[in-house]
Amino acid sequence: MDNLFLLLIIAVTVLISVKGFNDRLFFNKYQFHVGSIRSGEQIRMVSSGFLHADGMHLAFNMFALYSFAPVVSNLLGNFTFLLIYFGSLIFGSLLTLLFHANNYGYSAIGASGAVTGVIYSAILLEPNMMIGIFGVIQMPAYIFGIGYLLYSIYGMKAKRDNIGHTAHFGGAIGGYVITLLKYPVLLQEHTLMVVLLALPILLLFILAKWDKL
Repeated sequence: MDNLFLLLIIAVTVLISVKGFNDRLFFNKYQFHVGSIRSGEQIRMVSSGFLHADGMHLAFNMFALYSFAPVVSNLLGNFTFLLIYFGSLIFGSLLTLLFHANNYGYSAIGASGAVTGVIYSAILLEPNMMIGIFGVIQMPAYIFGIGYLLYSIYGMKAKRDNIGHTAHFGGAIGGYVITLLKYPVLLQEHTLMVVLLALPILLLFILAKWDKL
């Protein structure tokens, strides 16, 4: 993999996030905010993906991106990696806007939607890959991916922060759909993983249908 695009995304995200940590006006101007987006500030649907709540939030997202992105770019190429990253970011914002369309005060930030899309793509491509948690605990990547979305459901229900938990699901859908469209043979080669990764997404919409979020 040519790491240039990945490193550039990480560098820009870090710079913008740090700017947001130290400049509240800047943070408020570019975070995801339903009322502002519905009044015409659609740039927030992308710019919010470069802001983070704090250093831990930023570090976790960039570590996850750095861990999974090489799988996607190596197997699908840099252009498709960028398509999945930014496509998932937009999918995440669109789903958030759909879920919170009438809550004009709702706000959120984070690259989590884009990162989750890359995670889902990587797991579809390499379902047997393992990841190290804190450099010690080894676990199958698909367990991490599914667990991440289940945690996101908890975050959506708890409503204790302005991290874009809903965007995680939109990003997962983006990465899932774009990867299968670009590489449909996965439906035959990795059928079980295609089904497993669809389950937390299906659970989200069931809970939403039952008004449990």
